Parts: sequence; C-alpha cells; structure tokens
Amino acid sequence: MPIPLLVAIELSPDHRSFIKGAGFEVYAAPTVSERAEIIRSRGDEIRAVLTNGTTGFGAHEIASLPNLEIICALGAGYENVGVAAARARGIIVTHGPGANAASVADHAMALLMSIARDVVQSDAAVRRGDWVRARHMRPMISGKKLGILGLGNIGEQIAKRGFGGFGMPIAYHSRKPRDGSPWLHLPTPTALAEWSDYFVVATPGGAATRRLVGTAVLDALGPEGFLINIARGSVVDTAALIEALRDGRIAGAALDVIDGEPEVPSELIALRNVIITPHLAGLSPEAVQATVQLVLNNLQAHFRGRPVLTPVIG
Repeated sequence: MPIPLLVAIELSPDHRSFIKGAGFEVYAAPTVSERAEIIRSRGDEIRAVLTNGTTGFGAHEIASLPNLEIICALGAGYENVGVAAARARGIIVTHGPGANAASVADHAMALLMSIARDVVQSDAAVRRGDWVRARHMRPMISGKKLGILGLGNIGEQIAKRGFGGFGMPIAYHSRKPRDGSPWLHLPTPTALAEWSDYFVVATPGGAATRRLVGTAVLDALGPEGFLINIARGSVVDTAALIEALRDGRIAGAALDVIDGEPEVPSELIALRNVIITPHLAGLSPEAVQATVQLVLNNLQAHFRGRPVLTPVIG
C-alpha cells in the first residue's frame, strides 16, 4: 500500500512520478492554502513530509499530523522546520548536505565573476547601443583575497575553486576552526570582511545567523570589496546592504537569496551595483536529481526499518 507523503514545496511532475514509483502516494501542496487543505482532509493519513529550509514545516503543522514519522528537507537547510517539536514526538528529520554543493559553488563563482567584471550591466549597455560608455576598467579576480563566511560543504568547494582556479588566498570564519583545513581561520565575520576583497556568505540560515552581516561587516569590507550571498537572505541585513551599496561603502553585491524572497525591495532593484538571481544556485538538473534521490533514499531507509542516511543532528 502506498505511503502517504505530503510535498510542501514545488516539485516537478517527473520528480513526483519518480517518488510515486518508489511506493509513495504524493500529495502536492506547495502553497499555504493547499497545505492547510491537505492537512485538514488527509492529516490522519500523512506519514511523511517533504519540504525545504525556506518553506519549512512548523510545530503547529507537525501537531496536525498524528501519524507523521519523518520530515525530509530537500537540500542542506532546515532552518524553518520545527525540529524540536518533531523530536519531542520521535519524528525523524533529515536534510541533504552536500547534494547540491557543487552546483551552488559554481553559481557563487559565476556571481563573483559577473559582479566583479560588470558582465550583466555591460551586456545591458551594449544592447542599448552604449558600446563606448560600457567600456570601463573593472577589478581582476585572480590573486585577490576570497573570504568565506561558513566553511561547510559549499564553502569548501568555493574555496577550492577560488584557490585552484584563480590563485586566490583563502580565509574563512566559522564558529571554530576546521581540523586539517589549509585555509586561514579568522575570529569574527568583521575580521574576515576586513581581510577580504570578495566576501562570500555560505553559512546556514536560522536564528543564530540572522543579520550576521550588517553595517559593521559591510563597512569592514570597504569601498573596494564585493559581497556574494548564496546562503540565506536572512544572514544579510538588507536595509544595511542597500545603504552600503547606495553610499558606495562597498563596491557591489551579487545575491542569489533575499530576505523575504520572492519579494525584493524596490530600493535594491534600483541600484546599478547589484546583481540578483532568483534563488537558483542549486537548480541544476544534476543537483536537483541528487537531492531528490537522497530524499528518496532517506524515506526508503526509514520505512524499511533502517537508519536514515542524513539525519539532522544537534
């Protein structure tokens, strides 16, 4: 008999079919209203939930599913999942660290290169017929200092790309130094920003990192420094970033995530020294297939009585 699975996020028809073919009854509910309706009509049946860190699955929703056994977060993040509420009921929570790390690291470097070399704005200028005015000097990437806030799977891959591809000195900040890491560990985000030419945010979201990058960090990065965020929008104080960009206190920013997305402040959109992509760093076919496969592996392990592969720990 198929196992009822509530899918709380957008998932392609092919991937829904892929999961369904593995023995699950998929209830797709990517909007708040659809989710509420499924919980109301099928709440007693649901045994598993698929979500992600941004959408989450809160304590009140968990309480509405009396037979829930497992919550799987697609991708590494799980900041809006009610982990404490789940654990109180013995519900397993899994996530997908590393499954999309290569794709996100690729996108981080693409953003870094695009904002440094003014690729997006120059392309737009040429299309307007402004060839001559589009030609202006832009900073190099090779040999410049790359600071990484959060040296997890994604941060490590960004470091390797920067060092191996562009000869960039690498430094990072995390709560504690990583054993055996060849990169320079700095004690605070502000110290890292002061050291950096390019400052990449790759730390998890959640309460512990909310607005970790604010005025002090941006001022330390300085008028020749660039900010790149492929982590969570909540890590950066958007109002402080807008002020720093508008006043020229940093050179530019390239963002794949925005606090409050998909809404983007009009003040940010109006700025020329910023590039914004719609949270698509992990949306390569290879990465999405790997993350969905990992979810399925975790679900199958649980319902076959085996330990899950990637539980949320701590």
